[in-house]
Amino acid sequence: MSLDSMHELLIEELQDLYSAEQQLVKALPKIAEHVVTPSLRSALESHLRETEGHVGRLEAAFTALGERASSKKCKGMEGLIDEGSDRASKRGSEAVRDAGIIAAAQRVEHYEIAAYGCAIAFARLMGHQQVVALLEETLAEEEEASEKLSALAEDEVNQHAFAVSTAMHGGH
Repeated sequence: MSLDSMHELLIEELQDLYSAEQQLVKALPKIAEHVVTPSLRSALESHLRETEGHVGRLEAAFTALGERASSKKCKGMEGLIDEGSDRASKRGSEAVRDAGIIAAAQRVEHYEIAAYGCAIAFARLMGHQQVVALLEETLAEEEEASEKLSALAEDEVNQHAFAVSTAMHGGH
């Protein structure tokens, strides 16, 4: 597809997001298997259910634009998931690994927040209010997920990981 119009650019953004969300649906359960902190595991499982809804909203956005839902391989998400999966499978302190998984998940959320923000701007510019509403609903969930991850990291996981690593390695 060429990029001769804003409509084509919006479709390409939606295809990228559709691929990204589908990749996450597959990856989140595998990453969650490595998590030991119950509240983090619960947050990832909850976000998996939301992500399945994101896929459905993207399908509705394609329909609203008169397009067939299709994906274009999101290489950015593929790389972020590879990094997260690598971190999740590392040996060592489970507490520290959980802190690392949150850091990787935050990268994913920020990538999605940026991508949804761009797609919303394009759809708004073209007057596609139904698409804007669908994407804004997902953007709000992505922002909430990011805030939950930050709170989990700051209030629980990072402190526990630091305490465990300090006890084992004297603060290094």
